[in-house]
Formats: sequence, C-alpha cells, structure tokens
Amino acid sequence: MNRKFFALLLTGFLIVTTFSYWSSVQAETQIKPQQTITPKFISSQQLKLQGDGKPFIPPGLERTTKPEESDSRGIPTGTDNRTPMLSQKYPWSAIGRIEGTEVDGSGYYCTGTLIAANLVLTNAHCAIDDKTAKLSTRIQFMPNVIDGHYQDMAEVEEVSAGTDFKKSNELSPNDWAILKINQPLGRKYGYLGWKSIPSATLVHNEKAFYFVGYSGDFPNDKYQKYFSAGPGWTASYEAGCSIVREEGGFLLHDCATAGGSSGSPIVGAIGGDPYIVALNNGEGKNLKTGQDIINYAVKISNIEEASRGN
Repeated sequence: MNRKFFALLLTGFLIVTTFSYWSSVQAETQIKPQQTITPKFISSQQLKLQGDGKPFIPPGLERTTKPEESDSRGIPTGTDNRTPMLSQKYPWSAIGRIEGTEVDGSGYYCTGTLIAANLVLTNAHCAIDDKTAKLSTRIQFMPNVIDGHYQDMAEVEEVSAGTDFKKSNELSPNDWAILKINQPLGRKYGYLGWKSIPSATLVHNEKAFYFVGYSGDFPNDKYQKYFSAGPGWTASYEAGCSIVREEGGFLLHDCATAGGSSGSPIVGAIGGDPYIVALNNGEGKNLKTGQDIINYAVKISNIEEASRGN
C-alpha cells in the first residue's frame, strides 16, 4: 500500500498531528500468470455511464436484505459490527473482488461493483499504480466471491479513470475508475444503481448506509475458524454507516475499512432498491498511534460530471 502524508483540517478545529493516507489496496505476494487481455486507457467521454443509474435484478435471481443468508457455517451473529457477506442473492451478488497485476509482476486486490452488464465501478488506484502512473497489465473481476469460491471471472478490456496520477500521486477526489469487462456478468449477477445525492442530505441521514468490501483484515480473529481461504477472500458487511461531512471535495465516512476495500460501494436504499451513493477510496491514520481517524470517499457527482464531459 502507498503511504501518503498530509495535514487534515477538520471542521471546527485543526488537528496538528501528522496523518497518513492509506489507499485501500491490498498487496499480494504471488506473481500473476501472463495476461490474456491487456487493459487500455479510454477517456471518460468514450466510456459513458450507461442507462439511467437504476439497479437491475436479473429474472430468476432472488434478492435479500440479509448478507449472511444462504450459508450453513453456523456463524454467530452480534460478535462484530462487521459480519461476513455470505449470500449469493442480489444485491450482494453484484459486488466482487478485483485482482490486478502491476508492470513489475506484483499482484494486488480491491473491491468493485457491477453498475451495468459489462461495467464495474472501483477506484482509479485499483487499475493504475499511483506511484508510477502505469496501468496494470492485467485486471480481473470476480463477482460474489465467498471464502475464495466464485463462479465467474471476467477480464478488463478498457479503463476509464478520473485521474491517471501523472501529475500527483496524492489523495484525489477523482480517484474513481469504470472498468469495461469482457463478459456481460451484470445480466447474471445484476447491478447496482448509482445516484448523486447532495452532501447535506447524506450527512443528515445518519447510520443509513451499508458497506461491503474485501478488506485485508477480514475475516478477523472472531470469524477465521469458519473460513479456509484467509483474509480478503470473503467480503465484510457493515450496516449503519454514516457520511460524516464533506471536506476538500471528499466525503468523509465512518465505515470500517482496510487494505482491499478500495472501490467498495457505500450503499443506500432508495425506494427499496440499492444505490451507490459514494465510493470508498482510503483511510486517514494517525502516524504516531496508527489509529484510524476518518475514511475518504469519492462523490458520485464527480463521476457523473466527468462522464458528461463537464
């Protein structure tokens, strides 16, 4: 993970302690096999957001509000604010693990969400090395991975990103990317809607959002005995998250995150359907104590404006 340093001005008072920003990419030690598809850059105008931002549930695919449903591990509830995402039903089916290979052959993983039949929303730094500004040589998307098991894997053909990190590798409010994959997996797994909501409205609705991500610290000690694939191979689910405020072009949120949760959706139920209302992209930590201070998210309006060429 790339460590970046900056001072954070919080509303009402100045924190004088130095902070670090951690992009929520989780590195992997293994070397990936030779790529079959090499992703290429395209502009945000070339890869426009398709549709009207509404979610899609495939015919025959059941839906549930319970992320732990459809699994027989006997995991107790109430032992952690985060619980394992075990359901294969919608909308959990549309969220998956991204795996990438950098130009030096090293691997990493992030989180992504289907937002159309062949489009996945994630962070720019999940496709581009923010230290070298080099596009990954291979990027794959696996929806609905549970304990290392998945049914489908798609390869990324094209990447449209809000930043390419050529001018700066610092934290950016445009750290988003839309990945075009080589299979229409959204027809099978469904896809989430997206909606740009005024920041004041998001902040006003406390504990109204949920968060799903393939974090490198989950399953944690309380759940490890129920899983064999290890951390990062089962997504965590957290309900009752809040958008704390908008600051410096970012949305600040209190959902639990760690390496691997880059690109995770912050989701709200609107009219009973799931909509991505913000995109997680990193954590702020106190350098002296290592304590998490706040988490950062990309505004959906930034993505919409770029795709319209504004």
